Amino acid sequence: MAKYSKKAGEKVEKAMHEKKKGTLKSGKSGKKVTSRKQAIAIGLSEAREKGAKVPKAPAKKKTPAKKKTATKKTASRKKA
Repeated sequence: MAKYSKKAGEKVEKAMHEKKKGTLKSGKSGKKVTSRKQAIAIGLSEAREKGAKVPKAPAKKKTPAKKKTATKKTASRKKA
């Protein structure tokens, strides 16, 4: 199990209280946060910025590039 510092726990707790009050806002957009997971992520992010012991954020999964499928072309009809 990952180890988090007390400071990180306090930041997450603060973010959760703000979410419940309805005052927690997200980054650039400034929209109100309604998701529990997003509130936790914000708390951990703030803790990282302050230098608290927080494990690395999980790397985003890369999706393989989609192959282009050949499109079927319809033959143009000639007027007779």
